[in-house]
Amino acid sequence: MTGQQAGAHPDTDPNTDEGTETGAEAVPGSSSEHGSIDHALQALRAGEPILVHDAADREGETDLIYHADAVTPDAVARMRNDAGGLVCVALGHDVAEAFDLPFYGEAVDHPATGDHDLGYDERSSFSLTVNHRDTYTGITDADRSRTIRALGEAAGTPATTDFASEFRVPGHVHLLKGAPELLAQREGHTELGLALAAAADLPPAVVVCEMLDDETGQARTPADARVYADTHDVTYIEGRTVLDRFA
Repeated sequence: MTGQQAGAHPDTDPNTDEGTETGAEAVPGSSSEHGSIDHALQALRAGEPILVHDAADREGETDLIYHADAVTPDAVARMRNDAGGLVCVALGHDVAEAFDLPFYGEAVDHPATGDHDLGYDERSSFSLTVNHRDTYTGITDADRSRTIRALGEAAGTPATTDFASEFRVPGHVHLLKGAPELLAQREGHTELGLALAAAADLPPAVVVCEMLDDETGQARTPADARVYADTHDVTYIEGRTVLDRFA
């Protein structure tokens, strides 16, 4: 996922689940009450969203994450309106390989794909963009929901899914390809979300969408993301908490 350079975001405390910003107080009644891994897994199983902040020295972003199976048109609208970032579906590496999905930078023969200096990682996880073949333009909430839910279903049955007959390229849903060794190899939202899906015994397909701030135009700070979590009863967790549990 695209992000700001390290140092452009408030610091977080890696020794806490909450990731409290330096010099800031924790939001009363928020992360300490429902910011655990177990709550996050329960939420994903129930089809509810969670918030995951990667790290202050990485992208420094908090993503709204759903399991792909649970993405209704209302969920797409929520990502558009409440998050505002790019709506992407992260697929496990083995599933992406079964569908013959490349990393985008390796699939496109263009000089602009070379010499990347991302600042927060060695490479991007982006693969192709797709629409389900039953959609019209592909961009409406209903169309994107149709595509995303179909991707979730396909991730559960990769051996019996004919990807090319079900999806067309290009489309309006961005695909992300997880690292082969997941968190042992990469610590992005792609891998964090897929690790949580695996722990929840769900197919390896999650939707990630960055939380942006309307006033600053930057990523929402962890403190603001926790306020959103508290207000909307959404589980917020730090990437470090996921890494400590599953990496």
